[in-house]
Amino acid sequence: MDFESRIYRNHVKSESWKTIFSLVYQSLGVVYGDLSTSPLYVYKSTFSEDIVHSDTNEEIYGVLSLIFWTLTLIPLLKYVFIVLRADDDGEGGTFALYTLLCRHAKLNPLPSCQSADEELSSYKKDLTSPSPFSFRARLKSMLERHKTLQRLLLVLALLGACMVIGDGILTPSLLVFSAVSGVELAMEKHHHKYVELPAACIILIALFALQHYGTHRVGFLFAPVVITWLLCIASIGVYNIFYWNVHVYKALSPYYIYTFLKKTRRQGWMSLGGILLCITGSEAMFADLGHFSQLSVKIAFTTFIYPSLILAYMGQAAYLSQHHDMENDYSVGFYVSVPASLRWPVLVIAILAAVVGSQAVITGTFSIIKQCTALGCFPRVTIVHTSSKIHGQIYIPEINWILMTLCLAITIGFRDTRRMGNASGLAVITVMLVTTCLMSLVIILCWHRSILVATIFVLVFGTIEALYFSASLIKFLEGAWVPIVISCIFMAVMCVWHYGIRKTYEFDVQNKVSVDWLLGLGPSLGIVRVRGIGLIHTELVSGIPAIFSHFVTNLPAFHQVLIFLCVKSVPIPHVQPNERFLIGQIGPRKYRIYRCIVRYGYRDVHGDDVQFENNLVYSIAEFIRTGKPTLPKENETDEPSPEMVVVAAPSNHPDRIKLCEDGEQEDPENTSEMPSSSKEIQSPRPVKRVRFIVPESHKIDKVARDELRDLMEAREAGVAYILGHSYVRAKQGSSLVRRTVINVGYDFLRRNSNAPTFALSLPQTSTLEVGMVYQI
Repeated sequence: MDFESRIYRNHVKSESWKTIFSLVYQSLGVVYGDLSTSPLYVYKSTFSEDIVHSDTNEEIYGVLSLIFWTLTLIPLLKYVFIVLRADDDGEGGTFALYTLLCRHAKLNPLPSCQSADEELSSYKKDLTSPSPFSFRARLKSMLERHKTLQRLLLVLALLGACMVIGDGILTPSLLVFSAVSGVELAMEKHHHKYVELPAACIILIALFALQHYGTHRVGFLFAPVVITWLLCIASIGVYNIFYWNVHVYKALSPYYIYTFLKKTRRQGWMSLGGILLCITGSEAMFADLGHFSQLSVKIAFTTFIYPSLILAYMGQAAYLSQHHDMENDYSVGFYVSVPASLRWPVLVIAILAAVVGSQAVITGTFSIIKQCTALGCFPRVTIVHTSSKIHGQIYIPEINWILMTLCLAITIGFRDTRRMGNASGLAVITVMLVTTCLMSLVIILCWHRSILVATIFVLVFGTIEALYFSASLIKFLEGAWVPIVISCIFMAVMCVWHYGIRKTYEFDVQNKVSVDWLLGLGPSLGIVRVRGIGLIHTELVSGIPAIFSHFVTNLPAFHQVLIFLCVKSVPIPHVQPNERFLIGQIGPRKYRIYRCIVRYGYRDVHGDDVQFENNLVYSIAEFIRTGKPTLPKENETDEPSPEMVVVAAPSNHPDRIKLCEDGEQEDPENTSEMPSSSKEIQSPRPVKRVRFIVPESHKIDKVARDELRDLMEAREAGVAYILGHSYVRAKQGSSLVRRTVINVGYDFLRRNSNAPTFALSLPQTSTLEVGMVYQI
């Protein structure tokens, strides 16, 4: 748990200016790699087919004006000044907006949500009660009452997540191929085609093959690469402005947008799909917010990224305004505006910048899939944390190879930036539209602003994005179909999985057994209690799971100490270690039956099994020492008893209990801090010596002392892990669609997904799986 504590402390600490500027430097490499490389392909994609670069320069000036105002309104005004403020305890992205709305409107995105979760310090629930006649109150009530609206909100968030995944497939292909295409100007006619595709494929394979090493090994190079690239394109832009057309700044006037659209009409509207690519990567400012801070991201964009991009686009426009030769397809590309003597160095820097930009998108894809998995919207996958110091550096092998395969397929299938750009543009603008829709709800429900403010936000930014969306969608047959197909596939997977786990949980709730049944088991029925701790893993937060009754029916024995363990996610980014364990006791104390609910945020790192087991035993021991009352019967309600209490993480505080085992050496300093009258409770059996050191300052009665001794004896005897293995089938009489979803779709995903994170690292010799058929 030390790693988690360190992460949380780093997450909430106040920032000095030195820290802020350090984060600004790091964000340039992590956040802005994609956005900073957009000049490679924007002009080429815009002029590839829809419009012609004429001698009047109306087209190039109009495109430059559109690029300038698009960069100003969307990344600068919308994201930097508005959207970044809608963080979820420092985290950003579409799912962060969704969980923020869920907490303020009490939508309960997870079936295991409970009222005790609202007491978490990071939960930040809405404490103000709006006027019952206000629009905010009516909107909140409508969302809470209508399940259909809740499902639509979830589907909207999933759509944004699916398009982010699609962008993670399309952007590496577009970036790498655009960077490599610079060899066209250095090779003979048509020969470059034999180099571009193999080189792009080799770079992509190497990029994905090295993902398992993590970015922390080479991450220190990301910021210098992006800074060098930005200085390079900005310097070339300034050179082109003064050398070719010093009056190009006049094109920044919105008047040129009017003349451009008036002249080009429908073709000009269709060209917006290429202009849209100038803001690819803008969503990363919000999605990667959890790794940095609002201030650092804002400073990096406003002081460095934005000016560099504007100068780069102005420089390209200045060069193109004096060159109208359309003999080859690359006459309006990026490299043609680079001085001939600098093309090879710029090509190398561009390839490195494309790799950095691709890495940022791939990491973002891993991050969004982890969030979806934690919130029960994606099958469980292997999540490898590649760094023990940098939070968020993860690697998902299955997703990595799927991304690589699809990237190679798109690169080989399209072989040109135009269709790749059409596909990437639609994915990008869809994510932005989703963010706009969710933000309008956040403005009303979370920020308590009037409906007028939300309406203005939607009208201003939603109209611009809808215009770009329509221009991208019209190119469905020219590449835009790719993100739609990809998102439909991932959406189907997410919906089937989410539906399956919800129905499975409902089956558990409906078939749980009463506490009276469990307490009634005894020697008269042939049930015996054996030494040790029985750890029954369940998804239920209340009641006794049917899987346990199935186990006892077939094997009439269970352990002297029973712990019903529920490891669940809550709709917040991080849970403090001191608030992670929620402990309660089932039935009278003499039965030694406990319930433990372990809560993780959707961005938290799950601890290792040895430390987790020790923390679990410590938490129960501390619960016993504090003398909390016994839980009442839970069979009447799905909500756990309010008597369940939060037990803080282990510490060396002198007023808390301390757990020691064989081989552990006590810290002399910590020992000296213990009261001299501290008493040691230990088991008489010397198999595996376990001790609880209880400070004398807290008097505990004989019943609690006996309970602690029984817990120690059970811990010495060992821990047995009892896991349920469900075989899910649709019940008789179900419709064809339901049978297909459950028997085919969900069953396939369940069989090919990982076990719960808790079960992955358990010792096989101490694990018992109990199979049971679920008819849902």
